[in-house]
Amino acid sequence: MGYAVVLGEALVDLLDSEIDGERVYRQAIGGGPLNVAVGVARLGGAAQFVGSLGDDALGGRIRDFLTAADVGVAGAITVPAPTTLAVVTYAGPEPDFRFYGEPASYGLLGPDDLDLALLEGADVLYCGSIVLLQPDTLAAARRAWSLAAGLRVFDPNVRPRLLNGPAALDGLREVVAEFAAGAHLVKLSAADAVLLYPGEPVEGVAAYLRELGAGTVVVTLGAAGAVLAAAEADPVRVPAPTVDAIDATGAGDSVMAALIADLLVDGEPESPSGWVDRVAFALRVAGLVCESPGGATAMPTRTAVQNRFNP
Repeated sequence: MGYAVVLGEALVDLLDSEIDGERVYRQAIGGGPLNVAVGVARLGGAAQFVGSLGDDALGGRIRDFLTAADVGVAGAITVPAPTTLAVVTYAGPEPDFRFYGEPASYGLLGPDDLDLALLEGADVLYCGSIVLLQPDTLAAARRAWSLAAGLRVFDPNVRPRLLNGPAALDGLREVVAEFAAGAHLVKLSAADAVLLYPGEPVEGVAAYLRELGAGTVVVTLGAAGAVLAAAEADPVRVPAPTVDAIDATGAGDSVMAALIADLLVDGEPESPSGWVDRVAFALRVAGLVCESPGGATAMPTRTAVQNRFNP
């Protein structure tokens, strides 16, 4: 089994919480791609995080957290900027993110900062999320995408508060089309699909991304499961397990992590039914994540998933 390179952001979430009747912000290390890298490692895969970290104490904590989670940091650089903060509030279990910090510490990785040998040796390359809104890191992701010798996976992970008007959304839509066209796997949420392609049903969005060139597309639907478009088969719905959700932070990232971990073990499934099994397992992973607070810290092991859903 080889390793996955996860290129994207790492930051610190400040989670709106209540302790002893008082509103507080609980600190948690996060960022969608960081969650993915940690999730892959927790599920038994090898992951390398590639991105930029702030030069403050929080950046050091992120690096230490990744190392403790058995995620490689050889491709992570330290940049002269404070670590970006994401204040996370909730309406139900779904989180809302508002970002603070300029320049964005996570968006300062450039093409010349890439460890080319690390990229070329990866069995899976993940690119996506909010770093694609940063010119330098978008250029780095494009270079990494062009160098990848293994499987390429992509997740737009859209954050509407970072899009400044229709022109920004149009630009992101073009970037999504660009990366989807060369991806073996695309994962996005129903919220991403609605924002990027308003008025289109999720099955139609999945089919469209496959027409662009994506090998397989998974659209997560929260408690309703996921839509899967694989090979030449029509899109199908894969149900999610019933869980007692308290916090959906990182749930979509855990789906991506589970799919990457299985790609590292067995490569791409040979049939759509094989993808159904993979997505069903990934939804169980996400269900378990939703039963715990936080994002990266909630990523489970395979044993934990087995014990929860097949006792």
